[in-house]
Amino acid sequence: MSEHSEHHPDRHEHWTEAGVAREVTELETKSATAARIFDLRRIIGGLFVLYGVIVTITGITDSRSAIDKAQGVNINLWTGLGMLLLGIFFLAWLKLRPTPPPVPAENSPEE
Repeated sequence: MSEHSEHHPDRHEHWTEAGVAREVTELETKSATAARIFDLRRIIGGLFVLYGVIVTITGITDSRSAIDKAQGVNINLWTGLGMLLLGIFFLAWLKLRPTPPPVPAENSPEE
C-alpha cells in the first residue's frame, strides 16, 4: 500500500460531536455556494446574452445581400435581440428568485 492510502486509526479518535457538527456545517456551506455558482439559470442566461450580443452585432453590420437572402428580413438582428431578451430573462429570474440556502439537517431519530 502507498503511504497516502494507509489507514491512520488515531486520526479520528479525537473527533468530538461539536467538531463533527462544525465540519458538516462547513461542507454544507461549500455545497450551497457551489449550487449558487453553477445554477443553470446563470449559465444559460450568460450564454444567451453573450451569443445574443454577437448575433445582434452581426445583424447590425449585415450587408444588403445577406438581408435579401432572408427575403428582406434582418434575421440576425431579430434573432440576436430575441437571444438577448431570453438571456436577460434568465438572469433576472436568478436575481429575483435566488437558490434557497439548504435546510439544516435535523438529528436522526435513532439518536
